[in-house]
Amino acid sequence: MMRSLLYEAAQVLLTQVKRWSALKAWGAQISRRRGHKKAIIALARKIAVILHRMWIDGTEFDWGKRSDGAAPSV
Repeated sequence: MMRSLLYEAAQVLLTQVKRWSALKAWGAQISRRRGHKKAIIALARKIAVILHRMWIDGTEFDWGKRSDGAAPSV
């Protein structure tokens, strides 16, 4: 079940989310190079890794990299 939810989250992020994020840009780049289906799988895995690190570290999600170079507030 988790696999299908990650796949769906990645697909929605690539196709329906309008807001810019580093994840979406990364997925779009993979999509142009390797194809849409492979990009969805790669993005689903990346989301899983991010969720795992957030769970282990207790950090919060940040939509994108900060342009001012400051560390994200926790």
